[in-house]
Amino acid sequence: MKEFNYTEHYKIDAEEFNYFEDRPGATAHDESRVHQYIVSKVPANVKTILDVGCGSSWVAGSFLAKGKKVISLDISTINPFKALQKFPSEKHFGVTADSYILPFNDDTLDCIIASEIIEHLLYPDKFIKELLRVLKPGCRLIITTPYKELIRYSLCIHCNQKTPMHAHLHSFDENKLLSLYQGNNLDSVYWKTFGNKILIFLRTYVVLRYFPFGLWKFVDKLSNMIYNLPAHIILVYTKK
Repeated sequence: MKEFNYTEHYKIDAEEFNYFEDRPGATAHDESRVHQYIVSKVPANVKTILDVGCGSSWVAGSFLAKGKKVISLDISTINPFKALQKFPSEKHFGVTADSYILPFNDDTLDCIIASEIIEHLLYPDKFIKELLRVLKPGCRLIITTPYKELIRYSLCIHCNQKTPMHAHLHSFDENKLLSLYQGNNLDSVYWKTFGNKILIFLRTYVVLRYFPFGLWKFVDKLSNMIYNLPAHIILVYTKK
């Protein structure tokens, strides 16, 4: 089987799919709660945030207004360009780069966010190692990904090979995530599952979208205590 050319794939992906278009109701609500979870883990004293795989550039939208510098990074040229167009600011920078080989010196960034990215990568362990390389000591790397996702496949009409839907190559739980990096430069590692699938399936977003984040978290936690089916996991590394 031909080796997966991820660079070419995600450049074409950015050309063919618009990550900046509005999402439908349930998807939009689920994404907004993932974003809120991430925002809640970013320390207030952070000055510069790297958004890896910037997609819709929601990180820039959330943090530029708070006076933070945001670097919107993607392997394509299109998404960082669109990010800068959508959120023009002297504190907003667009970078095209491979996340396995970041164009930053060691220990230079205050906070790194990689939301719903790691499941797409051939080498998630190499990815985490590189992100931690450029993170400053005492600062945080925040990762989210689907939790215990059942990866579905289709048969590609071009290569006649089984192809994972949505280009998701991995399914993660806390044990698999924690096993990816066990270096001695970590001060702490925190993880939490969230986003009850039953609430999503029942389309409760029509009501829950009006709940503030704290109240929604309480409802979500209670739902997972009754029926433990979280859709996402957040992992926060703090570097020594």
